[in-house]
Amino acid sequence: MILLTGGGGFVGRQVMRNLTEQGHPLRLVLRPNAGAITGLSQATEVIETPDLFQASREWWGNALSGVDTVVHLAWYTEPGKYLQSERNLTCLAGTLELARASIEAGVRRFVGVGTCAEYDLGPAVLRIDTPLNPQTLYAACKASAFYVLSQLLAANAVEFAWCRLFYLYGEGEDERRLVPCLRQRIAAGEPIELTSGDQIRDYLDVRDAGAMIAEAVIGNHQGPLNICSGIPVTVRQLAERIADEYGRRDLLKFGVRPESPFDPPCIVGNSSV
Repeated sequence: MILLTGGGGFVGRQVMRNLTEQGHPLRLVLRPNAGAITGLSQATEVIETPDLFQASREWWGNALSGVDTVVHLAWYTEPGKYLQSERNLTCLAGTLELARASIEAGVRRFVGVGTCAEYDLGPAVLRIDTPLNPQTLYAACKASAFYVLSQLLAANAVEFAWCRLFYLYGEGEDERRLVPCLRQRIAAGEPIELTSGDQIRDYLDVRDAGAMIAEAVIGNHQGPLNICSGIPVTVRQLAERIADEYGRRDLLKFGVRPESPFDPPCIVGNSSV
C-alpha cells in the first residue's frame, strides 16, 4: 500500500497515474473540495481531511495503517505568493509530523518532493551533490525538510528519497504560470511583454516528471534525485516555440520588462546519481 499526499495536484496526478497503471494499491489523502480525480482503480482508497498539515498524530496513525510507502507531494504552491509565504512554515511543520507518524506506523519507505531552488544556483549545472543555498522561504523550508528527514528517517531505519523538481510544464498547469499564460495570450492575439528571455532553464513535461517520481517510489534509491531533462533551453526559445504554433512571433515583446536581479542566468540539472 502506497499513501500519496497531493494526488490532486499538478504533479501528483501524474505520479498517481503512473503508480495506478503499474497496479500499485494507493491511499490518497485529499481535501474534501479536491474535485473528481479520473483514472482511479478499484485498489485506490480516498481519505479526506480539511488540512493535512494540521492533522494530528492520531489521525495520521489511522491513515497510515498498513502503509508500506509514503509519497509526500502536498505543499502550498500558489503562483505569485508561495515563494515568501509563511504558509511554508506550516507545510514544513506538517511534513515533519507526517514523518514522525510514519515512523510510528512502521512505514518502510518515505519519498518527498523538493525543488531545484534549494541549490546554490551559481554553478552552470546542478548535480545532487551541489551545495544548498536557498534564497526564498519556500526553498529554505524545502531544504530544511530535506535535512531533517534525512537524519530522522535514517535514525529509524526508514528508506528516504528526495525528488528535486526543476521547471515543469504541461497537463493541468495553473493558468498563471508561464507556458499556459503564453498560450492564452497568443491565442487571443494579445502582445506579451517579456524580459530579454536570455535566462537558461531546464524544462520537463510534467508527465515525464510523474514517471520519474513513480520510478523513485518503487525503486531503492536513497537520498536526493534531480527530476529534470538536463537540456538547457532559453526562455526566449521556449516562448518562440509556443508562438510558432500560432504563427505569431510578432506578439512576443522581448526586452520590455526589466530583468530581475534575483533571477539566476542559468538553472540546468543533471539527473545522474
